[in-house]
Amino acid sequence: MSELTNNVKPLDDFNWEEFENGTSANVSKEELDKAYNETLNKVSEHQVTEGTVISVDKKEVIVNIGYKSDGIIPASEFRYNPDLKIGDKVEVYVENQEDRKGQLILSHKKARLSKSWERVNAALENEEVIQGFIKCRTKGGMIVDVFGIEAFLPGSQIDVHPIRDYDQFVNKTMEFKVVKINQEFRNVVVSHKALIEAELEAQKREIISKLEKGQILEGTVKNITSYGVFVDLGGVDGLIHITDLSWGRVDDPHKVVELDQKINVVILDFDDEKKRIALGLKQLTPHPWDALDAELKVGDRVKGKVVVIADYGAFVEIQPGVEGLIHVSEMSWSQHLRSAQDFLSVGDEVEAVILTLDREERKMSLGIKQLKEDPWEAIEVKYPVGSKHEAKVRNFTNFGVFVELEEGVDGLIHISDLSWTKKVKHPSEFTQVGAVIDVVVLDIDKDNRRLSLGHKQLEDNPWNQFEATYTVGSVHEGKIIELLEKGAVVSLEKGVEGFATPKHLVKEDGTQAALGEELPFKVIEFNKDSKRIILSHSRTFEDAQREEKRAAKKPRAKKEETVKIDNQPASTTLGDIDVLAQLKAQMEKGE
Repeated sequence: MSELTNNVKPLDDFNWEEFENGTSANVSKEELDKAYNETLNKVSEHQVTEGTVISVDKKEVIVNIGYKSDGIIPASEFRYNPDLKIGDKVEVYVENQEDRKGQLILSHKKARLSKSWERVNAALENEEVIQGFIKCRTKGGMIVDVFGIEAFLPGSQIDVHPIRDYDQFVNKTMEFKVVKINQEFRNVVVSHKALIEAELEAQKREIISKLEKGQILEGTVKNITSYGVFVDLGGVDGLIHITDLSWGRVDDPHKVVELDQKINVVILDFDDEKKRIALGLKQLTPHPWDALDAELKVGDRVKGKVVVIADYGAFVEIQPGVEGLIHVSEMSWSQHLRSAQDFLSVGDEVEAVILTLDREERKMSLGIKQLKEDPWEAIEVKYPVGSKHEAKVRNFTNFGVFVELEEGVDGLIHISDLSWTKKVKHPSEFTQVGAVIDVVVLDIDKDNRRLSLGHKQLEDNPWNQFEATYTVGSVHEGKIIELLEKGAVVSLEKGVEGFATPKHLVKEDGTQAALGEELPFKVIEFNKDSKRIILSHSRTFEDAQREEKRAAKKPRAKKEETVKIDNQPASTTLGDIDVLAQLKAQMEKGE
């Protein structure tokens, strides 16, 4: 037996009987239970109390609230406070004094919730800096656990810089300020950006106070838009307009800079309060016009790429930052101005001739039609007077038809030169736009770059034949094809047309001739030069009636004609000859 064991022995005066009966030292068991219970905290279920952390691990936190057993709380309820350690005082909510295992069940989350609303309101009122745990992403921002309340952190309030990767903040504990509370719906909005704005504001004021035009600063690309690039100059934002990114044309700023890229910029301008700062990037490099070949001159040929196109012309970049304009009038020898899109497209590689060059103004005009021979230089050789050609109808006017013989060579067919016989009121009655028409060159106006053309001249003048056919007094069948206020247009043989006034359209029964009627007409006037034939239907029967009346009076006239003067037969007059001719015609008609 060891020495320690030898020293242990029962008390000489210990009363085992009293101990077994619970009456040791004259104290009853009930009194002992009472004394023991009085040393414990009085804990009621569903109330909040304070406890002390006595153990912390990854799964659970053990808290002593002075009760006969310690409470266990899931560690997840303390995610907002990663610095939790043994000895910290925490608020807990008593869920159950004893579960089936006799275990005290506590909840820190419910304890926080019971007081969190008052604490959140106090934090807003006092502008207090609080800690919160970012639980997850949501539309437009993040959800943050603050005192057990799910608060909303807008994406714009995470940092002073735009955030492109929200996931990097999930499961992180950060400091926040409560910026807004909706008491009705118990919504809370927090901000981390508000904590650093005050510091940035002081830095911003310092930067703004030192800004000068022409100053070169380093900045970080903060945002890229279709119209330019925003650059952070260290708390102060400036804008590089798309036209100030490069000396050349820029259609997409993303092709010049990238997000978060550090670049040097020059201050071009700012307003009085220095809130709007205009920056430049291209101004840090020499202007391309200054490096343009000094030997380049008017008349030289250059090659380039179409970078911009409009109705009036196309801009061609012959080297980065150096552009020339090809006006639409310099794209073709044709005088019919069209849209530049009919000739070129953006991205086309073209060769052009320099027409004007102003190095001081940094302007250049180009032409591509000059690469082809001007068709009017030798117009008399290719299109001599009297030559026959095919032309394309381009458009009409009231007085004629404009046609194109080839690109740049136009001509006019006057309305009077369309047909020998047909009365053309408008060229659209004769042909149509886009149609091919045969022409003969009548005249050349080289100065005005215009040809006088004819179509009817391709045939012989039929009026030379009409002169012998439609003699005055001759009768022909005709059809009324148009009725006008002053008379009617009558279609005759061989495609020729005549005209009859209303009084010459009266029929033998006294009625007026109608549209579409076919009747005999007598020629009462023929003018070859003016191509005019005047007709009469009424004369076809009126003249016959007059002849009959004259025939009835003829016998007496003959007796009178035999009277002798001075015993000599009277001479025959011109009037007598005319009467005799009419009588003869009437007799022949009777036979």
